[in-house]
Amino acid sequence: MANAASIPGKICLVTGATSGIGYETALGLARAGARVGIVGRDAGRTDAAASRIRDAVPAAVIDVFLADLSSQGEIRRLAAEVRALYPRLDVLLNNAGAIFDARHVTVDGLERTWALDHLAYMQLTLDLLDLVKASAPARIVNVASMAHKRGRIDLDDIDGARRYGALKAYSQAKLGNVLFTAALARRLAGTDVTANSLHPGVIASGFAGGTGGWFGVSWSLIRPFLSNPADGAATSLHLATSPEVNGVSGLYFSKRRPVPTSRHGRDQALQERVWALSLRQLGRAE
Repeated sequence: MANAASIPGKICLVTGATSGIGYETALGLARAGARVGIVGRDAGRTDAAASRIRDAVPAAVIDVFLADLSSQGEIRRLAAEVRALYPRLDVLLNNAGAIFDARHVTVDGLERTWALDHLAYMQLTLDLLDLVKASAPARIVNVASMAHKRGRIDLDDIDGARRYGALKAYSQAKLGNVLFTAALARRLAGTDVTANSLHPGVIASGFAGGTGGWFGVSWSLIRPFLSNPADGAATSLHLATSPEVNGVSGLYFSKRRPVPTSRHGRDQALQERVWALSLRQLGRAE
């Protein structure tokens, strides 16, 4: 079971919270005394996750939000609903993500892995940033992956139109998480809002549910030997709740400790280029 420091009265929002690491993170936050908003795409699964948390933590206050985070319009709607319901937001935990064996284009004309696994983190964070800043001290936690270390940002083919591969697209998006977190942390300096990213471990979760072919088969074979989702939530809960990381920002964690990112992840010029590109893709000004 993943443990969290006690945070009674805090309000937290977790994306991708219907199963796996996201569900265990939301459960851990509820056990820690927080009011928790869980974001899912499917109404039945999201309601069922909320019910399971309430059964496990009878005193928990769990709010359900529905959104397809690959759609910019749905993220805008989600952010508006969160702002309307919550007077504050102490922790924003961007966790939703997936890997897809075939290239798909979203309603916004963007490759789905990049849109869901990277751009959604950035858009939801920026859409809620005023609320988070007004709640300071507050924390933004972005679930990345050690896969970022094999990632490269192909600025000439960010959408994989010329060459798409599931692992290539996923690794690129996870590197995007690391770059975004570092760039965001610089912009938050002096606000008492921190931003950190993390590797949750290689976890037996449902994140590869969008794949088939050789990757889906390989994942199904190794899945029984992987860590469980509760262990995978440990670093997310640490960054969301622990007093040990008060004021710590712009770092990348694994097993609840800061560790180096890849060379590309530390490249400040690349961080800024990807920040600017992402803003253009989101139709936003700096």
